[in-house]
Amino acid sequence: MIVPNSVLLAEVSALVKEGNQVQLLTKGCSMLPFIVGDRDSVLLRNESVSVGDAVLAEIAPGQYVLHRILRIAGEKVELKGDGNLRGTEHCLSSDIKAKATRVIRPGGKEIDCTTAGYARRVRFWNSLPYIVRRVWLAILRRTVCR
Repeated sequence: MIVPNSVLLAEVSALVKEGNQVQLLTKGCSMLPFIVGDRDSVLLRNESVSVGDAVLAEIAPGQYVLHRILRIAGEKVELKGDGNLRGTEHCLSSDIKAKATRVIRPGGKEIDCTTAGYARRVRFWNSLPYIVRRVWLAILRRTVCR
């Protein structure tokens, strides 16, 4: 049975809102190098969010993304995938449905997304020059995102 993302992620959002944790297999390469689609899962929770957090957000009715918060200005939130070189999404803070607190790799290895060390790695990646990220993303897309 195939369930459309709009239906599945609406249910995931409802479960998280009720206080449940939800483990979700990710899709796509927009969060490389930290989350590999079709390989890694994320643990989603209902927690407060801040700049730098990876969140599940509804950017349009029934359209969800798991991207990182770039900026928060009042109720307005700007998002971008770590693996995206250009382009951002926008939503309201009320459209953020969950925070990714852990990345779960095949074999069960868990990476805590809430540690200072993880935040440093994310900041370092996002501070790299455009051309460096572009080259690394090209390599990663050809090797891990097939």
